[in-house]
Amino acid sequence: MALAGPSSALLSSSSSACLRRLNPLLLSAAACRRPAWGQRRAARRFCAAVAAEKDVFTSPEVAKSFDFTNEERIYKWWESQGFFKPNFERGGDPFVIPMPPPNVTGSLHMGHAMFVTLEDIMVRYFRMKGRPTLWIPGTDHAGIATQLVVEKMLAAEGVKRTDLTREEFTKKVWEWKEKYGGTITNQIRRLGASCDWSRERFTLDEQLSRAVVEAFVRLHDKGLIYQGSYLVNWSPNLQTAVSDLEVEYSEEPGNLYFIKYRVAGGTRDDFMTIATTRPETLFGDVAIAVNPQDKRYSQYVGRLAIVPLTFGRHVPIIADRYVDPEFGTGVLKISPGHDHNDYHIARKLGLPILNVMNKDGTLNDVAGLYSGMDRFEAREKLWSDLVETNLAVKKEPYTLRVPRSQRGGEVIEPLISKQWFVAMEPLAEKALRAVENGQLTILPDRFEKIYNHWLTNIKDWCISRQLWWGHRIPVWYIVGKKCEEDYIVARTEEEALAKAQEKYGKSVEIYQDPDVLDTWFSSALWPFSTLGWPDLSKEDYKHFYPSTVLETGHDILFFWVARMVMMGIEFTGSVPFSYVYLHGLIRDSEGRKMSKTLGNVIDPLDTIKDYGTDALRFTLSLGTAGQDLNLSTERLTSNKAFTNKLWNAGKFLLQNLPDRSDVSAWDALLANKFDTEASLQELPLPECWVVTGLHELINKVSTSYDKFFFGDAAREIYDFFWGDFADWYIEASKTRLYHSGDKLAAARAQSVLLYVFENILKLLHPFMPFVTEELWQAFPYRKQALMVTPWPTTDLPKDFRSIKRFQNLQSLIRGIRNVRAEYLVEPAKRISASVVATADVLEYVSKEKQVLALLSKLDGQNVNFTESAPGDANQSVHIVADEGLEAYLPLADMVDVSEEVKRLSKRLSKMQLEYDALVARLNSQSFVEKAPEQIVRGVREKASEAEEKISLTKNRLAFLQSTVST
Repeated sequence: MALAGPSSALLSSSSSACLRRLNPLLLSAAACRRPAWGQRRAARRFCAAVAAEKDVFTSPEVAKSFDFTNEERIYKWWESQGFFKPNFERGGDPFVIPMPPPNVTGSLHMGHAMFVTLEDIMVRYFRMKGRPTLWIPGTDHAGIATQLVVEKMLAAEGVKRTDLTREEFTKKVWEWKEKYGGTITNQIRRLGASCDWSRERFTLDEQLSRAVVEAFVRLHDKGLIYQGSYLVNWSPNLQTAVSDLEVEYSEEPGNLYFIKYRVAGGTRDDFMTIATTRPETLFGDVAIAVNPQDKRYSQYVGRLAIVPLTFGRHVPIIADRYVDPEFGTGVLKISPGHDHNDYHIARKLGLPILNVMNKDGTLNDVAGLYSGMDRFEAREKLWSDLVETNLAVKKEPYTLRVPRSQRGGEVIEPLISKQWFVAMEPLAEKALRAVENGQLTILPDRFEKIYNHWLTNIKDWCISRQLWWGHRIPVWYIVGKKCEEDYIVARTEEEALAKAQEKYGKSVEIYQDPDVLDTWFSSALWPFSTLGWPDLSKEDYKHFYPSTVLETGHDILFFWVARMVMMGIEFTGSVPFSYVYLHGLIRDSEGRKMSKTLGNVIDPLDTIKDYGTDALRFTLSLGTAGQDLNLSTERLTSNKAFTNKLWNAGKFLLQNLPDRSDVSAWDALLANKFDTEASLQELPLPECWVVTGLHELINKVSTSYDKFFFGDAAREIYDFFWGDFADWYIEASKTRLYHSGDKLAAARAQSVLLYVFENILKLLHPFMPFVTEELWQAFPYRKQALMVTPWPTTDLPKDFRSIKRFQNLQSLIRGIRNVRAEYLVEPAKRISASVVATADVLEYVSKEKQVLALLSKLDGQNVNFTESAPGDANQSVHIVADEGLEAYLPLADMVDVSEEVKRLSKRLSKMQLEYDALVARLNSQSFVEKAPEQIVRGVREKASEAEEKISLTKNRLAFLQSTVST
């Protein structure tokens, strides 16, 4: 849209001569600029003065485009005004979101950008709706990740963690946290997150730590926390158990080793061949298993096998349906101390557990001669010895699914270890019922099945970690007593000592368990620990718990979301939130997961620098809940253009609205809300159409926001602003502002422009907060910031008749534009037209003659409206816009018919040659039989398209030739 136009101050002149002077269609470009420039320059000086007073905002009158560097200044202004804090003045139920706490070690990536965008959209929408809104920010201490970072920092200084005491090391970590821990939260601010930073929390804060201890004590008192030796994921380098979430599986090249296990008491030919990817674990074998239906080995079931290289250790040969006869040789070695599946089989069958691995990844004394060797070194040595003793059958390349630590990257070892566990089944039952009875809604609902499946098949949770950074397990042991039998659970060391003295006497000595709790344990308490629990008298807890929505990625539905639900119900008696909104992953333009290895990582901060925060947010919001989103520079570029379009629209309005000093004019403009049937019916067709469209948009968008259909809301606003408001109404309004000479029509158009644009800014603000606030502040008489302005009222009046009528007018304009393009009419050339329609259609179309003429580039003096075809119809291009609405465009106005005949004849000859060549290829049996199918199909499609174009060109040529002969 062309946004240049004279200042509206000049439009107040009653002189029609003045209006003619300012008409850009009647004067040269230079002549148009001269009288308007002085007024625009004065307006810019004035706006610049206003901006300087505020020292925050920049008007489109003084800036060519929205300056992304203003975003940080706008954000600081919002925060300084206290807008991020909940406001109870307008009443309503609180809307509360607990932010998924990013790791304190983290720096911004697209996953953060996604959750911040979606949560901020929700928060800004409900804040404008008048609900007291609280978005609780915070960070997670990230036990393993943070300890690794600090250990690497110390290693660079030549210091090992073990060179320090626990207290010295944790002091170093706290120092690191104070220096670098705020990086991620500062970057989250850069995305426009309107959370209440005065309530920012850290999982190791004193109050949250107290909540963690309280939760442990209560669960232990109910018998839901216990200690035991079980198979866990063990990180040899980190020397700690890790959760399932911290293990990533990657496909890597490896080998499948085929090994002979002789049958005890049999001949040299009595042996079973076992295929394994980890031969070093054979020292932990406790049985050999086959499928009971596998007849190959039925004669051996019930006998004993000799484990190779163990000096004749025997294990039973058993039958179990778990064994897959098709994998390898159909024989499975059971090593329950080193394989999760084998562990469950052993527990089911009552088999012993044998551990052959030390916690540093070396083999222990059970491995005999291989004791002390690294697990991978032992694998190579063992295979060499098996070959030498003729117990090796073969080795084949095999793709392994290798478990690696998400933090350190090392291969995880399944290992028996004494740990603390939470019994999950009693907690899971309540969490299941919460979804069943509608207390908790998961969006999208397809994730309910996954949620239910995990909770139904839940395993006990290993919550202890062998780290120094984190929440120390509140368990104390008695010096001289066995840990498994004598321990004390207490909230403080003083309480633990008092309990020990009561039981064992005043001379008793105690020491605390060295382990810390899994980071996810404290995170599971996040929705209520951040609000003051276990102190139920805290105002925040009373006002804001339970929260409203938990928004996060679908990949942590089990590990975090489900655990929060269980803990919330257990400790507060309430489901911690009403809705769970799950977003998908951000992938690159080809749908690949972003990784440094692929080199396809897109940095949000770089993106903001190049495209602006609003363009990034809008792009991320266009996804669908639960589905992955492909992010491309093309999408970002498109939405940056959308930002510019908004800015230019604001510039156009400011140039064509009354001067700020004209108080009465602005009072009149701001008073027009078009919220009654009468006020809508008084409007001319384009104004009535765009206001009706806006009122429809408000309803649709509000519904989409309420249903969490953010992508739908974004697309609806985008389409209306760009397609209806900018491309159609702004252009139509120019007939009122520049050409009508009617002050009432101009004022009415100004009111509609302002009314529609302001409401678009309101609807769009949650998605694009910075540019919308900047534009909002550029208009005079703003009583409050856009982010705290009330949301538009829904169910406003609509005139659906105006929609159909304006659509007819649009169809007519598009039809004329298409004909101009087909006949290559010069853009500046004005042509005549005869509009033919029924009387009722003519009645409203003829009233918009100026709009039709301006948008179709017609000669306004030669546009005729009639109920019958004109006399020169056979020498005109006929357009059917809609039933009962047609137009005739005289050919002579558009082209030199003789020259056009020559041009089309020449074009037709060229098209025919191209078509004949395509047909010749298709008629060649050799081509059709030998060429790839997709090539042949492509040629057929080209031939079909060429044939259609030839037909159209022939028809047009025949029409032109008929007019010449006439």
